[in-house]
Amino acid sequence: MSTHETKEHWEEHYAARDRIWSGRVNVQFAEIVGDLPPGRALDLGCGEGADAVWLAERGWDVVAVDISDTALARAREAARDRGVADKIEFVALDLSVGFPAGEYDLISAQFLHSKVPLDRWSILKQALGALRPDGLLVIVDHGSAPPWPSKLDRHHEFPSAEEVVAGLELSDDEFEQVRVDSVERQAVGPDGEQRPWMDNVIVVRRRAR
Repeated sequence: MSTHETKEHWEEHYAARDRIWSGRVNVQFAEIVGDLPPGRALDLGCGEGADAVWLAERGWDVVAVDISDTALARAREAARDRGVADKIEFVALDLSVGFPAGEYDLISAQFLHSKVPLDRWSILKQALGALRPDGLLVIVDHGSAPPWPSKLDRHHEFPSAEEVVAGLELSDDEFEQVRVDSVERQAVGPDGEQRPWMDNVIVVRRRAR
């Protein structure tokens, strides 16, 4: 699928409503990184910017990437409203064909799923290569199909946390598996109903050289 087609898909996704996501930081992500000293962070698939803004409020310098101009416009507005616009660089980029330059103390991949083709393994492996010594890659994935009817379960595979780690092909000499876990949470469905849903939580640290 071309970048134009992928971008068109995500523009249609965000145009469906004035706001798609809650505007709150992802809970698992906040628990993992909340006590870390700030540094330079990369947010892959930042959406409407909730995680990037939360990081910036805690002193991080953030590069926030998404393919959707609509999502990025909302993220920029959120950053301005919360007084951290100067802490975040928003980048429009198709991660299937490019990756942000530089090295990072923290790289976040929160629910980096897609209904259209996306080479997640390539993106996540590039993220590993962009970590500074002692830097963390934090991945939070859906560990199962949605517990309500959804197009996502017909277009997406849901590997376990252990399968995600295996797909990263980590070198034990270079990377430490800090956390590989599955966590149940209460998710809110399209009609407001709450049902349990599993998340994969993977934290990988690049060993100091």
